[in-house]
Amino acid sequence: MQIKKLRIDPQWQSRLASIGYGYHTLDDIPYWIDDYYYEIRNRDADLIYKATNELWQMCLDAVEYIIKNKRYQHFHIPPFMIPHIERTWENDEPSIYGRFDFAYDVLHGELKMLEFNADTPTSLFETGIVQWYWKNHYFPELTDQFNGIHEQLIQSWAELKPYLKGNILHFSCAKETLEDLTNVEYLRDTALQAGIETKLIYIDDIGWTGNSFVDLEGEPILSIFKLYPWEWMTREEFAVHIINDPNQAQWIEPSWKMLLSNKAILPILWELFPNHPHLLAAYFMEPAHLKHFVKKPILSREGANIEMYYDKQMIYHTEGEYGEEGYIYQELANLHHEDTGFSIIGSWIIGQEACGISFRESDMPITTDKSRFIPHIIRH
Repeated sequence: MQIKKLRIDPQWQSRLASIGYGYHTLDDIPYWIDDYYYEIRNRDADLIYKATNELWQMCLDAVEYIIKNKRYQHFHIPPFMIPHIERTWENDEPSIYGRFDFAYDVLHGELKMLEFNADTPTSLFETGIVQWYWKNHYFPELTDQFNGIHEQLIQSWAELKPYLKGNILHFSCAKETLEDLTNVEYLRDTALQAGIETKLIYIDDIGWTGNSFVDLEGEPILSIFKLYPWEWMTREEFAVHIINDPNQAQWIEPSWKMLLSNKAILPILWELFPNHPHLLAAYFMEPAHLKHFVKKPILSREGANIEMYYDKQMIYHTEGEYGEEGYIYQELANLHHEDTGFSIIGSWIIGQEACGISFRESDMPITTDKSRFIPHIIRH
């Protein structure tokens, strides 16, 4: 796994805009990197594929364990949501996707899970579509990329279709969020290709009649994909209606995903699968025996409010507004480092199978909303 340089295409920005990718540059700084890429080997792809599938099964086992043993106190989930979480789990409410973030220590061949973006992962459009077009532009003769995301999404929607409530699957995100809207519209397009009738509605526009959620035309909302975090939804005025909804609308991702999108899952996984080769040691209390670790809020986003400790001394931290719900402590991972920066691998699980990866790169060893997206190819 290594960085390779390209001679940049002077038309790269217009090329990306032509496929509907409107946030390739943020504040004049490229978020999408067009002129260098990661070259990986088949064995790297195989390792990531197997690890992702194994960790997904471990996560499902952990949800079953948490619900069975009522281990909710660590997650700081509002108590009124617990019955809803349990019901959606018992009913096997559908989940479409998630993204594991990995540190890959190439020297030792170690792949370690940093966290699981189980509820609202983004960068799906970049991974599934933009980097595929990038590959076909620069390497038209080369067909290999660890990227079956598009086909897997369509297949997964097709498999879910018989289990959806009502005739329309609504898709939703907050207003004025171009990245979220692009990801939602991409997901909606794949659902359409699977033969599902869809409709877009912003979270802000969802109505409540007293006995059902409705869209702007008064159409009942019975099944809805939302790119909006459950921990935010539970604070909204309409949260109480979610649990009292006579229609029991299907929310995708389902509320049981709250247990996996919360970093409290990391110490639980370590407790259930101690010393597993793809896990980093993780604890609810600061561990006396760990000299190098990170302190993470259980509900932070985009790398906010993270503290990094080396020899028990804080060497780096990020600002933000998270942490009031509590923290976990996780063993410090060795991030892959090149001249261009530190990188992590995002590995997508769609339906029940690993199907594609993305690389995010940062100047510092914590991935934030400013981290760059790097495309990849597989070297034979």
